[in-house]
Amino acid sequence: MKLSILDQAPISSGQTAKDALNNAMELARAGESFGYTRYWIAEHHDLPGLASSAPEVMLGFIGAHTSTIRIGSGAVLLPHYKPYKVAEVFNLLSVLFPGRIDLGIGRAPGGSAEATSALSDQFLQKVYKMPELVEELLHFLHHDFPEDNIFSRVKAAPVPADPPRAWLLGTSGKSAVLAARYGMSYAFGQFMSEQDGTAILKQYEQAFTPRKPGDVPQTLLTVSAVCAETAEKAEEVAWSSLIWQLQAEKGGQASVPSIEEAKSYPLTGKDKEKLAKMKQNMVIGNPRQVHAAFTRLQEKYGTDEIMILTIAHSPQDRIHSYRLIAEEVLG
Repeated sequence: MKLSILDQAPISSGQTAKDALNNAMELARAGESFGYTRYWIAEHHDLPGLASSAPEVMLGFIGAHTSTIRIGSGAVLLPHYKPYKVAEVFNLLSVLFPGRIDLGIGRAPGGSAEATSALSDQFLQKVYKMPELVEELLHFLHHDFPEDNIFSRVKAAPVPADPPRAWLLGTSGKSAVLAARYGMSYAFGQFMSEQDGTAILKQYEQAFTPRKPGDVPQTLLTVSAVCAETAEKAEEVAWSSLIWQLQAEKGGQASVPSIEEAKSYPLTGKDKEKLAKMKQNMVIGNPRQVHAAFTRLQEKYGTDEIMILTIAHSPQDRIHSYRLIAEEVLG
């Protein structure tokens, strides 16, 4: 089983955005030392509790502080941007950090309607054109437009010896089929989906069309998880994340609360039902319990790579969770 990291660069109470971004870099460095395969950082806009609005900038920072772990976006939200510019940025990163760059793309807005409007015109129309945007992006990355295409002589310079690996991130059969159609790798966001992921991943594998000889389907599963020495401690650490999500849905506190703040948050009956449902989509426990849960997920979904999203108030608790999981699963 391979393990990887998804980071949203959360801002905890008592910390600044700069603290959160430095914590992201430290997590990537720690993940590299623990044996994680890849580290991805997300893109969000006008969300006060999350610090990463430009993953491409963070990847330059993180790449300079790591040496072997693959690094990438989870994800660049393609409808906001022209494919050519995205290809240029990630080709540049691939020149700087050869053989290490993943270009994960998605189609979500990543923020409020107002932020979406500020970022791009006609976002919904571009969402509908996502297949065309993806195809154009891949042509720029591989410099293989048909000769009669207007962009056939345009290079997304600098051109790396090893192009970035293109991934499509999604939670639906539509995204899976799109990834398969263009021979892309596919990341299924189990942590934010109520869909039948097994059927979706099967759709992807059955529809996969190699872009070039030797291409094979590649998938990973993204899971929200918190690990500590004991199940009780893991539950305590995870409570900050759960209450933070609950507050965010209510338009409340933007930053991740401390364990003490989370414990003192007043809950209604409806809140308790909501939290119970949220916990069902998470893995929380001691190393042995987390390993067992990951094994079940691996068998269920048929993928050999699990990407872990861990939110905790304390950066130390977060890194410790990743360490414990790596020691248990990777040995």
